[in-house]
Amino acid sequence: MEDVSERRVALVTGANKGIGYEIAAGLGALGDTVGVGARDAERREAAVTTLRAAGVDAFGVPLDVTDDESVAAAARLIEERTGRLDVLVNNAGVIGGFPQEPTKIGLDVIRTAVEVNVIGVVRVTNAMLPLLRRAAAPRIVNMSSSGGSLTRQTTFGDNAGRPISAGYSPSKSMLNNITVQYAKELYDTTILVNAACPGFTATDLNGSRGFRTPRQGAAIAIRLATLPNGGPTGGFFDDDGPVPW
Repeated sequence: MEDVSERRVALVTGANKGIGYEIAAGLGALGDTVGVGARDAERREAAVTTLRAAGVDAFGVPLDVTDDESVAAAARLIEERTGRLDVLVNNAGVIGGFPQEPTKIGLDVIRTAVEVNVIGVVRVTNAMLPLLRRAAAPRIVNMSSSGGSLTRQTTFGDNAGRPISAGYSPSKSMLNNITVQYAKELYDTTILVNAACPGFTATDLNGSRGFRTPRQGAAIAIRLATLPNGGPTGGFFDDDGPVPW
């Protein structure tokens, strides 16, 4: 087992590119040991190599959030390597497919979005909780979206140009609710659980149409991952503060 007693240990899912990579880089720059969770072995190891070249103590974690055995194996790998987990960032996410209009959407699109964006988060979180409970100040961050805010989705005057999203957005609304349920159950522990809104960030999910960079999108997750004891739990935040539900 690696001696990481002086450093936090973090796992970021979907960390081989985009916002996930920048979260890993940001936490690594703060001195954390970072597990780069990703399905694609080549991209995962390329990300680890790049992070290490930048001075980050990074290691690869083969991880498919939709597969029970893959997630269980990831938990075993982290336990064997570090013995605990201080930070879990559930970043892996998908659109699910197209079209997304509710009158046209295929049920498989909805299933895919929920399987990754919601069930995958529950699967990974529950597998990692025993390791998180061993940490002094554990933090769980679930990467959500402004699309998960019912308030923002129903403020039609502010929605000009925003796409209709009957698979992705509802999955993020459910993720927000799951975040609250975890916070309620874990309220009497030192584990803080929050949802993060990165803003309209240029990623593969939106064809790089976002106006924020992945590094900017990662900032709120890094902030929530490093909250002090007594910080908020069960909240939904972006760079400006609480996001309306």
